[in-house]
Amino acid sequence: MDVIYAGLKQIFHEVFDDDTLVITPELTAADVAEWDSLSHIRLMLAVERSFKIRFSAAQTASLHNVGQLAELIRAKTAAK
Repeated sequence: MDVIYAGLKQIFHEVFDDDTLVITPELTAADVAEWDSLSHIRLMLAVERSFKIRFSAAQTASLHNVGQLAELIRAKTAAK
């Protein structure tokens, strides 16, 4: 999971253009002022590209925090 969080940290810093963001499992969209619907799409596309996986719309809609995103990435990369 450390590799996943390291990758997410880089992606979040790039998407939100904020190197001070601290990526924790509890982090939600409500915690990041710039995290709106458009940036959410950009974030999910960047995650898919970086980890070479694909999410369904239902999967992305069901995510409530970064911890759930990391777990979904772990499951998808393990299934490859």
